[in-house]
Amino acid sequence: MIETDRGAGEHEALRPRVRRNARSGARRVGRAVLLWTLGLTACAPGDRPNFLALATAGTGGVYYLIGGSMAEIWSRDLPDHVMVAEVTGGSVENLSLLMSDQVSVAFSMGTNALDAYTGSNSFEGGEPGRVLTLVALYPNVLQLASLEGGGVESLSDLVGRRVSVGAPGSGTEVGARTLLEANGIGYEDFQPQRLNFNETANGIRDGTVDAGFWSAGPPTSSIMDLATGREIHLVSISGDEVARTAAVDPTVRRDVIPAGAYRGQDESVETLSTPNVLVVRADMSDELAYSLIRVLLEAQAELSQVHPVAGRISAEYTLEVSPIPLHPAAVRYLQDQGYEVPDRLIPGS
Repeated sequence: MIETDRGAGEHEALRPRVRRNARSGARRVGRAVLLWTLGLTACAPGDRPNFLALATAGTGGVYYLIGGSMAEIWSRDLPDHVMVAEVTGGSVENLSLLMSDQVSVAFSMGTNALDAYTGSNSFEGGEPGRVLTLVALYPNVLQLASLEGGGVESLSDLVGRRVSVGAPGSGTEVGARTLLEANGIGYEDFQPQRLNFNETANGIRDGTVDAGFWSAGPPTSSIMDLATGREIHLVSISGDEVARTAAVDPTVRRDVIPAGAYRGQDESVETLSTPNVLVVRADMSDELAYSLIRVLLEAQAELSQVHPVAGRISAEYTLEVSPIPLHPAAVRYLQDQGYEVPDRLIPGS
């Protein structure tokens, strides 16, 4: 775990709340720690709390928005800790950063969290059981968007097109590829573009991309921005397409993009989702994990003012959908609140 210092109030301006990920985690964090230490040399050793990193995703998605607010809340309500939100490529990269001890907490799609926990797919050969859920967040809704009149009305219309499947290392790409391959469409059937959310929206707007995938809670800011200047079309994912995908990925379930999520979208759109989870390493201290889940759930109403999907964050949702076991301290916290935790979510059961 990364540690550094924070002094009294005069040092508040030195704290970087959200830091951009340059794909060189150890070197990047090392520079941040060095700058932090140089700025706080006047602080007494006893005043130096833990410096913790939260891996989010790109700036055009909901992880980034909510993660920044979580970091603020944890830093405010846990004076012995300072949490900084990291901009990253998304779930797969987040889990890699977490397991290599470069961050302390990570956002992840349930699909990727399950892979990391079992040591499969993107994490083939890895040690199982190294990550555990702190809390489940909200459904991560797959959104496939193009321009109205662009000829992309279904998954099959993606064949031969330029399609953004999400940034490298993102859960969006994993989800898009799983959906497509489960329904008979491989990367050789279209021109895959690995772009982040903002780049995808810009590509669709500029005509260099025909359609793009997002995995995020709607409304998603980059799609909202796209819809303000162009008329967009959200492609429906049929029940049969969802069922074929769920046969491959057990975390998948049917979902909808609600009517009115975006400008000009008058009807709900059928799609699929997988739960989003906050994950930590299994070796995180019980004291820290207990404090993190306590503060987060107590601040749920505050977070719901940041983005409506945060209204789903709850003990009940965690117990219903977490695809992997909970950290022992999360189990204890929920039991302390009077909840019965099923055996499937208790490590070692």
